[in-house]
Amino acid sequence: MYDTVEPNVIDDEMLRNAVEEQGPREEAGHIAKMEGISFKDVTSLRLDFKNILKIDNLWQFHILTKLQLDNNIIEKIQGLDTLVHLVWLDLSFNNIEVIEGLSALTRLEDLSLHNNRISVLENMDRLKNLQVLSIGNNNLTSLENLIYLRQFQQLRTLNLSGNPLSEDEEYKLFVAAHLPDLVYLDFRLIDDNIRDIANVKYQYSIEEMNHNETLERVKREKEEQDERELDKHKAAYVENLNGPFLFEGMYVEDVEGSRLSSLPAVAELVESYRTKCTELCQNIFQYGLNHHEKREAEMAVFNECLQEAVTENQEAGAKKIQEFQSKNYELLYELSQITDQQILDAKSLQYSQDVAQLMDALLNLEIQLVDQLEEIIKEYERNIGELVSTFLETVQGLMAQVRDLENQHHEKLLELCINMLEQVLKGELDEDMTDELRALFVDKDTIINAVSASHDIHMLKIDNREDELVTKINNWATDLIQKVHQEELRRNRKRVAEINTYVDHLRDELDNFDILEQI
Repeated sequence: MYDTVEPNVIDDEMLRNAVEEQGPREEAGHIAKMEGISFKDVTSLRLDFKNILKIDNLWQFHILTKLQLDNNIIEKIQGLDTLVHLVWLDLSFNNIEVIEGLSALTRLEDLSLHNNRISVLENMDRLKNLQVLSIGNNNLTSLENLIYLRQFQQLRTLNLSGNPLSEDEEYKLFVAAHLPDLVYLDFRLIDDNIRDIANVKYQYSIEEMNHNETLERVKREKEEQDERELDKHKAAYVENLNGPFLFEGMYVEDVEGSRLSSLPAVAELVESYRTKCTELCQNIFQYGLNHHEKREAEMAVFNECLQEAVTENQEAGAKKIQEFQSKNYELLYELSQITDQQILDAKSLQYSQDVAQLMDALLNLEIQLVDQLEEIIKEYERNIGELVSTFLETVQGLMAQVRDLENQHHEKLLELCINMLEQVLKGELDEDMTDELRALFVDKDTIINAVSASHDIHMLKIDNREDELVTKINNWATDLIQKVHQEELRRNRKRVAEINTYVDHLRDELDNFDILEQI
């Protein structure tokens, strides 16, 4: 029915008109219209019956919780990523074919996609707070697709009427069995009798489904826990050092070393190396976690001291402002009543002097705070530097032990391989040799080069892991202190601007005798 009508674009004019139409009425509405309503303050927006084809330009609504886009000609769900506070969304009576573009709306509770062209329930996995879903009059045909809705544990109301699947004779029983927490289906309460029949009919399939979902949930929780643990290890710069990962990484690109390890005599040597290397890595790992806690504690103490100093200074400033207001509130009123120009000038001068004194007092307080915070930051910088230095000294000492271990392993391996070379040349180890291994034991130079190449690869892996750790913690310390200085600079500028703005306001009051507004 929209084919003969030109589609509309969501532009600023449409948005302003919509906001004004839905804003306050009468005198309040007139004032709001004159002064303008900021989009960032709007919580509810109606854009229904606007002949909109494309969702766009809604990023200006910072705290929107309710959005109506029903009865348009929208074909694609898009442009909603910034509306993270949205709780209620109506996209009914459009031309939407695919559910998409909703992943950012994690707070959404009520979603209407009624009367569109949707054939599959999908792409809503992140809508964990969904309580109401209306998707009637679409093209849903598969009852099995409804199993997708089992993940929404808060879902209580579901409308599917008008879809082909709702004509299936098993429809109500299937929904009642597979969505046990659902209360209303197609605007009707699911009665206990229907639910009992459904549970009996689908008992075995539901039991299997529950079992599989439990296994999947346990697996997902384990993965999430592992991910959280890994994030913690990364924050301590010791990820993948709580096991044989570094050792195993040495052999990923070490072709010759891997081949030699297949020999029984070498395998025993390698296993001993693996055990000792893993133990050293575990020591680095545990020390890293413990030291990370110390850094976190130092940061917490610093932030507490910083906030305490700022709060104390703010309270002192507020006290001076309060003293000024107590002294000069009546003076401003007197100025509005005085008719004698000489007295008026004297009182005005007194007020101006008081304002200047207040400004000096507030700026002096800010200067004191800047000096105080500078000392706190310097001490923090020293403490962080000492922590990082201690950390690196210990970790690099442990890494040196890993290198020593690799050197010892290299020497033993080289000695073992040279001895084996004599046996190979005598034909005493033919049964243990593959063609690839035999190619390494053709002469002394070849086997020495192979063992040395393996050693170089191992040392490079160790060096790279140490360099990575050193670089990351040094960058962390540099970025941390830089951020502290930047935040203090922003705080200082903001505070000075606040003081100037407040003082300008006081001077404007004197110039305009704006007593009523002040009251």
